[in-house]
Amino acid sequence: MSGTFGGRKSVGEERVIFPVRVECYAGYRSEETPRRFFIGNRRIEAAEVIDRWLAPEHRYFKVRGDDGDVYLLRHDSETGGWELIMFERAG
Repeated sequence: MSGTFGGRKSVGEERVIFPVRVECYAGYRSEETPRRFFIGNRRIEAAEVIDRWLAPEHRYFKVRGDDGDVYLLRHDSETGGWELIMFERAG
């Protein structure tokens, strides 16, 4: 991950977590799916949802951005906040 996003480190882990703003589509079951997200001023369209899964306190979405990169977004079900917890550059 690039350090340009100004994220925070998780306690006891090496990964860096970045808060992000996410715009979602609520489908017929009212399940929100990311459509686009913003890292700072950078806007990334979610071109494809590769995978999604639930945990007790979070929902996870692995998405391919319109830039070809892969992002793992985590939604906190209690607070409604979103975080970028993984990034993989295309190529």
